[in-house]
Amino acid sequence: MAILSLGTVVPKIASFITLPIITACLTKTEYGTYDLITVLVSLVLPVVTLQMQGAAFRFLISTRGDGREQKIVVTNISSFIVGVSACALAVLYVCFREIDNPIRICIIVYLGVDICLTTARQIARGLAKNMAYSVSALVNALIEMILVAVLLKGYHKGLTGLMCALIFSQLLSLVYLVVSARILSYIDFSLISAEKIKEFLSYSWPLVPNSLSSWVIRVSDRFIISLFLGIEANAIYAVANKLPNIFSIAQSTFTLSWQENASVAAADKDSAEYYGEVFSDIYNLFIGMMALLIASTPIIFKILIRGDYEEAYNHMVILYFGVLFSSISSYLGGIYIANMKTRQIGITTLIAAGINFIINILLVKRIGIYAATLSTVVSYLWLVLYRMIDIQKIQKIRFHYIRIILLLLIIVVMALLCFSRVWLLDLVNAGIGAITFTALNWKMLAGISVSLKNRRKLQKN
Repeated sequence: MAILSLGTVVPKIASFITLPIITACLTKTEYGTYDLITVLVSLVLPVVTLQMQGAAFRFLISTRGDGREQKIVVTNISSFIVGVSACALAVLYVCFREIDNPIRICIIVYLGVDICLTTARQIARGLAKNMAYSVSALVNALIEMILVAVLLKGYHKGLTGLMCALIFSQLLSLVYLVVSARILSYIDFSLISAEKIKEFLSYSWPLVPNSLSSWVIRVSDRFIISLFLGIEANAIYAVANKLPNIFSIAQSTFTLSWQENASVAAADKDSAEYYGEVFSDIYNLFIGMMALLIASTPIIFKILIRGDYEEAYNHMVILYFGVLFSSISSYLGGIYIANMKTRQIGITTLIAAGINFIINILLVKRIGIYAATLSTVVSYLWLVLYRMIDIQKIQKIRFHYIRIILLLLIIVVMALLCFSRVWLLDLVNAGIGAITFTALNWKMLAGISVSLKNRRKLQKN
């Protein structure tokens, strides 16, 4: 987690550093369009690749120590993704003929580079080259910050400049990762096998409906808002998601390392006990971090958000719960992946996506943007509850339900205080947040303190 956090925490921080520049230099229409482009890429990528990059990660874990098998995995999956993606991008370029040509080219190039970078990162993780993975993410974040500042703030290039910044930063990150992880050394075209590709596809394709369903839950809200309420309303909702996504820093780091550890531990006799202990510890961490985030929201909002986005504040507080439930469902999803039960992942997420879509359609005209925020929370909550029950068919994991609910109630109370926007209640929230985080994670904090003291002693000696 420490190594992977370099590749997740810093890029997230970088995105919030550039947020004031982006919101200040783009109009609401441009920002809403940019958000839709990034959302579109996240939708198209799993469909184009059939999630074969996920198969690369899982099968490379199983073949560690066997160089030939690793070459078989990397060669077949990379060849499949490159070939299929090239055809798909050509088709998309024709389909997007109504879009202005500069933006259309940017979308296609951005998608192509993103596909290659995502695949390379999964291969690097599967090969246990986590440091190369993290450093490549750092390169991406650093170059993106520089180019965004230069092209938007310095040269006022607007949406086109922003897209170019994203493309070049990802391209340089890809080059670094391919070289540092020596990915090309695992390519041997003589090992291409239709049978192997079929085997990998049998694992990966159920992840496609899962990704699409996750997309529906996360971002279809924005298309519905744009359709019924307009692009400017979508800009408000996009900004409302920015602070909740701070929480995803911890969640994304945990998910990356958890998928690997869960896969390695799947065959152990005490795996169910291990999964339960990890859930208890990570739930404490999630609740504690959420408490700190809610407590600091009034200050962070004023610092990071520029422009006429005051309406986003209330939606932001509700979306915190969506991110929390999403994080818990990701933990449970890691157990499915560890046991290669990708079909269950797809089914559970598909149902949650249906719930999200129905709530959006039924309520968007009645309560506006709140339909999107509420549908996100409800769908992820359902996903958590369903998976906690369904996962018992695979592993008999003990969940302490009463404790889970009581800790969740603390966050609910803090959210209500945050809604009030009264400075005195904000101070109360700050106290609750600090106490909650410390009380739930004191063992972890004590362990870090002991480690730091021991390190200082070693340095003195």
